[in-house]
Amino acid sequence: MIFDRRVIDKIDWTVLAVVVAVAAVGVLNIYSATHLGSGRIATLYLKQLAWLTLGALLLVVLAATDYHRLEQFAYLIYVASVVLLLTLAAVGKISSGAQRWFQVGPLTLQPSELAKLAIIIVLARYFHEDKAQRAYALKDLLLPGLLVAVPMGLIVEQPDLGTALILGVIFLSVILVLGVRLWTLLLGVGAVGAIIPWAWHYLKDYQRRRVLTFLNPEFDPLGAGYHIIQSKIAVGSGQLFGKGFLNGTQGQLNFLPAQQTDFIFAVFAEEWGFIGALVLLGLYLFLFFWGLSTAAQAKDKFGAILAFGVVSMLFWHVIINIGMAIGVLPVVGVPLPLMSYGGSSVVSVMMGLGILMSVRVRRFIF
Repeated sequence: MIFDRRVIDKIDWTVLAVVVAVAAVGVLNIYSATHLGSGRIATLYLKQLAWLTLGALLLVVLAATDYHRLEQFAYLIYVASVVLLLTLAAVGKISSGAQRWFQVGPLTLQPSELAKLAIIIVLARYFHEDKAQRAYALKDLLLPGLLVAVPMGLIVEQPDLGTALILGVIFLSVILVLGVRLWTLLLGVGAVGAIIPWAWHYLKDYQRRRVLTFLNPEFDPLGAGYHIIQSKIAVGSGQLFGKGFLNGTQGQLNFLPAQQTDFIFAVFAEEWGFIGALVLLGLYLFLFFWGLSTAAQAKDKFGAILAFGVVSMLFWHVIINIGMAIGVLPVVGVPLPLMSYGGSSVVSVMMGLGILMSVRVRRFIF
């Protein structure tokens, strides 16, 4: 059955409450970060609400749909995502030197966000079809590695290093949990180390500056290092209880760049302090553990990998985004789930949560 009404009886309403809480905090935070702006900027929180509404509808549809349908169409979904990325390279909208979006009327859509889900689905099908009970050797990972490398390469060309990095760590997370031979793991680490010098020369100039300023933000305090310095000031100035809603000086006085997207956590930490940040992290941790529990209790290998893939996507988004905000990771442009402004990001996260719920409730529905 594609759509099952019995799902409603099995929905975990506590999880839905946590999702709504994080999303609501995100909308308030975006309002705080942008309400002193003018025109389009001042209404971003309303657009976020609209995207959340669409995301909620898709969450319900996916939760009520048997996730095995995704297995049937996994390769078609993957091919469609690659085609979208190829089309984007030809007709995509260019903004700030990057070609990452389709302009559809008043809307901008980012195909790379949906590519994350496509990769999770195709990896789940590929490894589900492999019935061998063994740790994977290097030759076993060549084909799934190629499946990931194709969209990664297209996304790097946009350029969008952050999303490409997310695809890479999703793949790494999945193969590690499935089991990899030690020698294969060592070869992989060695290969990554060997290509770093080549990759350094391949990076754009601004990307190199971001890495250098991550190591030493004072290297370029008014240029590439400005983001990290201002974000760390905002987070630190929040102290224990924060400055209060709408009272953050770094955010309200526009010292903090990209404050509604990449550095939304800095806005939140400045206004709500260390205690508020702990509460937010607690909500994320609840979702992570719920997702891992879903993967562990899934009815089959496909559902388990699917659920774990979604959890790894959410986990690495949170780790990398907050790491950027507090200066322990380079700035690579990764949004904070349900907090950062961005329609495509919100929709992909909500769809991922819908897939998780589909896997979870079908422990009981046969």
